[in-house]
Amino acid sequence: MSYDRGVDLGFVRSYNESVVLGLVRDGAATRVELAELTGLTPQAVSKIIARLVAAGLVAEGGTRNVGVGKPRTLLTVVPGGAHAFGVHVDRDELRVVLTDLTGAVVHRSSTPLSAGFTPAVVVDALAAAVSSAAVSSVSVERLLGVGIGIAGPLDFRDGVVHDATGLPGWHDVPLRELVSARLGLPVLVDKDTNVAVVAEAWRRGPEFRDAAVVYVGTGVGAGLLLDGTVHRGARSGAGEFGHTTIQLDGPACACGRTGCVEAVHRVRVESGDLPAAADVLGVAVMDLVRLLDISHVVLSGRSVLDAPGAYLSGVRARVPSSEWLPVEVSVTALGADLVAVGAAQLVLGQLFA
Repeated sequence: MSYDRGVDLGFVRSYNESVVLGLVRDGAATRVELAELTGLTPQAVSKIIARLVAAGLVAEGGTRNVGVGKPRTLLTVVPGGAHAFGVHVDRDELRVVLTDLTGAVVHRSSTPLSAGFTPAVVVDALAAAVSSAAVSSVSVERLLGVGIGIAGPLDFRDGVVHDATGLPGWHDVPLRELVSARLGLPVLVDKDTNVAVVAEAWRRGPEFRDAAVVYVGTGVGAGLLLDGTVHRGARSGAGEFGHTTIQLDGPACACGRTGCVEAVHRVRVESGDLPAAADVLGVAVMDLVRLLDISHVVLSGRSVLDAPGAYLSGVRARVPSSEWLPVEVSVTALGADLVAVGAAQLVLGQLFA
């Protein structure tokens, strides 16, 4: 299936409209609150809201009494105002979700991928998954596009995957171009760990500003949120947490080095010593916390989801936390959908400042 076009973002014509839409999503429920938060005049806010209502992104409903004066009209984001597809290309599975404007999943599917799968296999499977998604009730004009999370190294800016770790044959693959040409929709491509931290930031809100999402699946990586912004680095390569050295004379790693966190952790898992594997991760996470001075660590990925208690205990035992320097360690609530949901929210985020 190929769509002729995605959403024309022209109806969000200014930065101020994006700011207002984002604040409504985050709970600023009245025009007065929006004016106070943005510094815009009440007249300017009213005009912006009128355009967002006309565009089908915001709805008015109900009132709030605030003492003397006219009750204030409440504003909410319209879930069906826009949709986006999110995709997780894992080393053995393709997971696809369709989300509404609030980021909630309205459809999901997963497709096994055989060893050594090629880019062409992924594009075909993705096209089939999108075609089979229950999109008959979703207006084509309301589809923003497709977000894809995949292992790096890659370039977020041009959507090219460079020698993805653990994916033989994925060398300089123009994934954004291939998928966009096949589906006829705008496409964004980012590292799986980066979109994972996008998903957690979207769910947790503005207090989630300095954090890491540690992903332990077929590999080990980290998505970094520093001062409220996803940190990708100069070449989209930040967060290669699994390929930092933790044991100088350690086992060989898929990246060609020895003693990487990913390799040492894998050896402990394969030996059946889960507490030791969790301890390895805890030591590595402690280094990450010390290096970046982050306040939140979210554990995720297939290995963690299979044994959340063990990994939570192992990491908490190693990560320092005090009254004046608290570090919250938790397991993602988004389960196996984390990366795919974050990829969709990366696309949705174009509407929100």
